[in-house]
Amino acid sequence: MGRPWEKLLALARGFGGGAGPWVAGSAPPIEGPVLRRSWVRAVRRWLLKPPEPPYTHVCQVGEPALRAVAAPVDPAQLAGPEMQALIAHLVRVMRAQGAVGLSAPQLGVALQVLAVEFPERLLLTYPHAVRQARRMAPCPLRVFVNPRVRVLDTRLDSFPEGCLSVAGFVACVPRWRAVEIEGLNENGESVVWQATGWPARIIQHEMDHLQGCLFIDKMDSKTFTNVRWMEVND
Repeated sequence: MGRPWEKLLALARGFGGGAGPWVAGSAPPIEGPVLRRSWVRAVRRWLLKPPEPPYTHVCQVGEPALRAVAAPVDPAQLAGPEMQALIAHLVRVMRAQGAVGLSAPQLGVALQVLAVEFPERLLLTYPHAVRQARRMAPCPLRVFVNPRVRVLDTRLDSFPEGCLSVAGFVACVPRWRAVEIEGLNENGESVVWQATGWPARIIQHEMDHLQGCLFIDKMDSKTFTNVRWMEVND
């Protein structure tokens, strides 16, 4: 395929554009539909290099990095430009998506890094009754590297939960009511945070990502819902 048009044809048909490389430690790739691109996308891919992690988009279920057990970060590398750029990028994408948490595997990087932030403006988008029932409380930006979690309250609360990596779906997921998370912040300092209610749920959700686990693995399957189901029937 030495001629340009042959390469374009191969790209449009999806040759070499399937599931991508397998990440060690993740589940073996499952054969799925072949990626097919429009001619516009094929030309763009031909002219531009394919994107590389950390992505500017959030990876979707099927991406191998989402099923890999994330590797710990060498603390000596934390102050380096690459790790600092990754953390800044993680926070930037999280905020751009209007998310309350994001982990490095969701950007295609299987490292133990996560960010959590639940600003007041997002909290106020929920009805008062929902905020009370789900024990919602705002929390400032917190970054954790190589985090560990300890359960403080073993009571379980089950509430609807979604994920940017399983876009368009929600389900009820049982989570511990209170947890303690410990790790390094973006400056390499040891930090500890005891969280209850909704912030504790966010922590557990993001910690699952570092173990290659998604909310669909822990959900009540009977509550699994497409958020657009009513729109489809309308």
